[in-house]
This record gives sequence, C-alpha cells and structure tokens, in this order.
Amino acid sequence: MTKKAIIIGASSGIGAELSKILAQNGYETALCARRTELLKKISDKLPTKSSFRQIDLIDTATSITSIKELIRQMESVHLIVICAGTGHLNPKLDWDKEKNTIDTNVTGFCAMANTAIRYFQQQGFGHLVAISSIARIRGNPKAPAYNASKAFVSNYMEALRIKTKHSNISVTDIQPGFVDTKMSKGDKLFWVSSPQKAARQIFNAIVKKKKIAYVSKRWRLVAILLKIIPERFL
Repeated sequence: MTKKAIIIGASSGIGAELSKILAQNGYETALCARRTELLKKISDKLPTKSSFRQIDLIDTATSITSIKELIRQMESVHLIVICAGTGHLNPKLDWDKEKNTIDTNVTGFCAMANTAIRYFQQQGFGHLVAISSIARIRGNPKAPAYNASKAFVSNYMEALRIKTKHSNISVTDIQPGFVDTKMSKGDKLFWVSSPQKAARQIFNAIVKKKKIAYVSKRWRLVAILLKIIPERFL
C-alpha cells in the first residue's frame, strides 16, 4: 500500500526539501502552504502522485476545514508533518509581531496538530511530526514570542505523545538548531545546517519513529547546556 503524507508548510525551506525526500521514498504527498504558486512548482517536479492546497494557519477555521477535506480526498493518510511557522526578532516588543507569531505558531499549529491526532485516533494509526526548535528551552529577550511559541509546540507534542502511547500512533518533535532558511535571523549564527541536510535527518527520525530529534544531531549538546546554564548568564 502506498504511504501518503501531508506536509503543512511545504512551499520552501525544510518543508519543501522534506516533500522531495518523501516522494523519492515512495510517498504520495499533499503540499500545503499560503503560496500556491510555489507549491505547484514543487508538486509538478515530484516523482510520485502529488497535490497541493492553500492553507493559512492564521485562519484556523478555514485551515481545519481544508485539512479535513484533504484527508477525505486522500482516503487514508499515514503521516502529517507540520513545518509551517513564523518568527520575528522583536526586542522592542511590537505587538503586531508578537501576535503574528502567536497566531501562527501557537493557535495555527495547535489547530493542525489537534485535527491530525483526532483523525489518527479515528483511523487507528498514523504519525504526527512537528517542527519546534532548540529555542523552546529558554526565553529570548530578542524574540520573546518565538521562543515561547516553540515551547508550546514541544509541550503540546509531548502531551499528544503521552495521550497516544498505547496505540499505533507515533508523535515526533523535531527540534532544529539553526537552519539556512528565512526563519534563521540574527548575527553570529553557528552550526547552520542546509535545508537539505535538515530534511534528511528529519526523514531518518520519521523512519525510526523517534520521540524527539535534534537537527543537526550535535544540537543535543547545546540543549543540555541551555537547560543548566543560570539565567544571569543569558
């Protein structure tokens, strides 16, 4: 049976590269994002059956309806990956930027994850994957809402993983460090992975059904340090 995957946030970066890898490994894919012209370009080049659909996470009601319709059209979905997100360097605490981050990374993400896990529970199997971040570990005065939103993503994913632990449902929290996309902002970035490398490591985590995966793997060391370093040194 052909495996089927929905990738939310597939128009660029990690989502676009992961779509290619999934298709190369035999998955039928449905690509979702705001920019349908980019989705079409990616979808047309994939080697397996592929479709695309516009989804804007800020419009949660429409997003939920769209995902449910897409699932019905595909008939059975094995994997749903939530890559979509946004973030702003916002040291002046501009409210519009904070709200945009929360609406997308918290409310929008939660709407998709909630819909996905309820579908998998009804179906009896499935794999939910979401991109959080190393940033979820500590607060960041330059990007308060972004780091806090990624903490929400990880916490929510942990809750879903515990909730479904006695079932055939897998839940994977991907925690990247810096990846060379528009999301990586600021000076003095280090250990920056390409979207291609990040996508390959994410696919390996999907295959192994890992609970948590750091991308790249050496960011696990940074995660350990961030958890123990005193606040006065941040």
